[in-house]
Amino acid sequence: MSRRVLLADDQHLLRVGISGILNAAPDIQVVGEADNGEQAVELASTLRPDVTLMDIRMPRLDGIEATRRIIAAEPGAKILILTTFDLDEYVYEALRAGAGGFLLKDTPPRQLIEAVRTIAAGDTLLAPAITKRLIARFTARPPTPTSVPAGLEALTDREREVLTLVAEGLTNNEIARRLYIGLGTAKTHVRNLLTKLDARDRVHLVIIAYRTGSAEG
Repeated sequence: MSRRVLLADDQHLLRVGISGILNAAPDIQVVGEADNGEQAVELASTLRPDVTLMDIRMPRLDGIEATRRIIAAEPGAKILILTTFDLDEYVYEALRAGAGGFLLKDTPPRQLIEAVRTIAAGDTLLAPAITKRLIARFTARPPTPTSVPAGLEALTDREREVLTLVAEGLTNNEIARRLYIGLGTAKTHVRNLLTKLDARDRVHLVIIAYRTGSAEG
């Protein structure tokens, strides 16, 4: 089964490079390229790709608004943000708009391919180093009472531990090893967090953790 990818970036050479990397994978096909946000929205609607790789800064319409419009039209759309360290504040806005994850533009080819597969499978992708920079500003301010989910008080001590580790960007396997529990148990705790906190995915859990002061700074 081939994962169909839409690539949105205003840098032609970068698109050529990424397209070549992805098309070299036997299970991935770049079906469209956009050089601005408006075109990305249009192609996402007509091509209905499995994954859209979205740059942040583009002419005519930036990646944040493009992401917001794509998700509004197709809530199940899967978008992976392309960024650099100095753009992480914009990445946060894109995640709030519904993107499923983000990676750096200098990501090694193998990791880029795996990232597409991960997002296409319906999972989220969190780069730990970027995650901490992305939401560090929330640790410097007290939690906003209106932003605290009702289910936060219902979390068990173990679920709070897991939430902290999710906020650090750890995978289920890493959480299981850190807490000396089985992988199945780790997955169950994450599912419970998603349910209790009414979070759409792991990215949303990270945002909730930092906004409520549940994550360690």
